[in-house]
Amino acid sequence: MSNEIPQESPENAGSAAVLEEPQNTPAPQPEVTTEIAATNGHSNGHDPEPVLDLDGPEFTTLDPVLAQPDALASREIDPEKKEKKAKKAEKKRLKAERKGRWSKAKAFASAFPMVDLIAEQVRTSIPKDLVERVKATEHKKKKIISSTYPYPKRMKTEDYEAEVELLEIELVKMQAWVKETGERIVMLFEGRDAAGKGGTIKRFTENLNPRGARVVALTKPSDGERGQWYFQRYTEQLPTSGELVFFDRSWYNRAGVEHVMGFCTPHQYLEFMRQAPEFERMLVRSGIRLFKFWFSVSRAEQLRRFMGRASDPLKQWKLSPMDVESLGRWDAYTKAKEDMLFYTDTADAPWTIVRSDDKNRARLHAMRHVLSTIPYAGKDENTVKPPDPLIVGSAKTIYEKGEKVHS
Repeated sequence: MSNEIPQESPENAGSAAVLEEPQNTPAPQPEVTTEIAATNGHSNGHDPEPVLDLDGPEFTTLDPVLAQPDALASREIDPEKKEKKAKKAEKKRLKAERKGRWSKAKAFASAFPMVDLIAEQVRTSIPKDLVERVKATEHKKKKIISSTYPYPKRMKTEDYEAEVELLEIELVKMQAWVKETGERIVMLFEGRDAAGKGGTIKRFTENLNPRGARVVALTKPSDGERGQWYFQRYTEQLPTSGELVFFDRSWYNRAGVEHVMGFCTPHQYLEFMRQAPEFERMLVRSGIRLFKFWFSVSRAEQLRRFMGRASDPLKQWKLSPMDVESLGRWDAYTKAKEDMLFYTDTADAPWTIVRSDDKNRARLHAMRHVLSTIPYAGKDENTVKPPDPLIVGSAKTIYEKGEKVHS
């Protein structure tokens, strides 16, 4: 037998011979419809190019979302969301930038002279256990340090803001009544350094008409004022008809800082104690409504506020060498306060003591005390409730640890 493969004859060229060889059977492929394009009007002897039938069953399982004409467009980022995302990123960047600047400012604040003075006072005159208690609450600002304060935590800011806004509306009503009736009101804000006097005055006056409400914060007497009657420069600041005057410290400087720091003679001090009740009695009997507030802060809370001010660039102006000196004279100021209350807490002009370890509560209840006392028109009794007796009271009921009870 011959092994030669027979040659294909020309006449058999149209039908190609296929040699059968063993091979793997390919997996079935989806059917495609073949069509000859309309442009191919003649046959060129080649198989036509396959055209996919998009309507075939093979494509019915595609994602129906992708089958929509605007599928890709709908999956693009919403311009509004993109803008919000960009704003959020910018806000985050600015926050980090501000934090960095604030850190630099605080680092600069550490070079402030009062920082070293406070540190020296703390080291030499403050009990170590008290310092440790204050440092232990450095990151617990809501916690009350004093064991004698009636509440363990400070009032929530959102609760405070909601209540104080209503009380400020009542203060506006009160001022309108004062102007209409020609009343005259004087409020004295006294207390130790960092007791919260200035912040309370700010809240009182924040929404009042400045033409009828003045804040008086006198500096030390001039040479000319030193030769005057002691009360003379204060009488010049008394209100006229329809006016309110807020004294951020008052004539009681002589009973406190001047006496403790030796800025007045013993005779001047005793003469003040004798004249003050008579002076205030004259004010009250002339028709002036006189309120005398003493903001009582514990020693631990005062120390915490001093340390906070020393490291805060925005509050360092509140500190002076004399303020720092008061840290080491706690007992002397306590004795001065007790003597002041003994001589000047009278029926005509009684003292109102305000616990101020929690500034928010102190402000709210000082406002309530004034508003509940004055019979102005349009008072909202649901808003103007009596002050909390645990926060605001007489010198006989509220005092700090180690102080004598005033009787």
